[in-house]
Order: sequence, then C-alpha cells, then structure tokens
Amino acid sequence: MCPDVCPQPVMKSLLNAAYSKEIIERINHLTPASTPLWGKMTVDQAMAHLNAAFNNALGEVKQKREFWGYIFGNMAKKSLLSDKPVKKGLPTSKALKVKGEYNFEEEKEHLIALIEHYTATRGKDVNKYPHPFFGRLTAIEWDKLLTKHIDHHLSQFGV
Repeated sequence: MCPDVCPQPVMKSLLNAAYSKEIIERINHLTPASTPLWGKMTVDQAMAHLNAAFNNALGEVKQKREFWGYIFGNMAKKSLLSDKPVKKGLPTSKALKVKGEYNFEEEKEHLIALIEHYTATRGKDVNKYPHPFFGRLTAIEWDKLLTKHIDHHLSQFGV
C-alpha cells in the first residue's frame, strides 16, 4: 500500500526531455565499430533505419501501405504497442529496410537532430501519414512505437 501520495510511474517516452536526453547519451556511446548482439544490421544501417522510421513518423516521407500490413497490421500493432519489449528478429517493414553502407557520423547526427526536434515540438508533426505496416496511428501510438523502436535498436548494440 502506498503512503499518502503514490508516485506516478515515469513512462519511457521521447516526449519526456529527460528520457530523450538519456537516449541521445546512449546514441553517443555508439561508434562505427559497434557490433550487434543480435540481428544482421550494422551500426550505420541501424542509424539509417531509425532515421527512416522518424522521417516516416514526422511526415517527411510518405510511404505506401504494404499489402501484409492490411492483413496483419492491426494484430501486430496491438502486440508492438503493448508494454512488452520488442521481440528480437521481427521482420522489418519494406519501407524501412536499409542495405549497403552509410556514413555513420552523418546518420547519427541526423538521428539526434530528429529526436531533439521531436522532443522540442512535443511530437506535433506526427500523424500526417499512415505507417507503412501498421496504418494510421495516433500521436500517442507514434510516440510509443518510436520510443520502443529506438530502445530496441540501441539495446541491439549494447547501449
């Protein structure tokens, strides 16, 4: 039983400036030599992949809805937006797949800038276009998805 006032849990959210700063600190621990604990992406590809996700969320890029998203998107969305951690090895949306090599420092700087913009604007730019797999998301769903997604990939690289 709580004392007179129960503390409210602090939700991990990129809209929370303190948590956003923590995420940026974790990103800054990555180097071009960082290797994944699981999965096939290199660290530069992970940065490019996260940039693609943010660009979609912020309406910078409009991506077509995927066929399989119409069939499985709602079911997958419920699972991904739950409080459970993102499972390792889930398939990547075609629109967010990255191949080849990227300039790690440029991708890292761009990702940090996108996170800072998202946090500073309180996510006001999300919700312009549907997610390529999950379809329409509310601002709260976008935030939870972005927050869990970036945490998942940073954990993938041990930071």
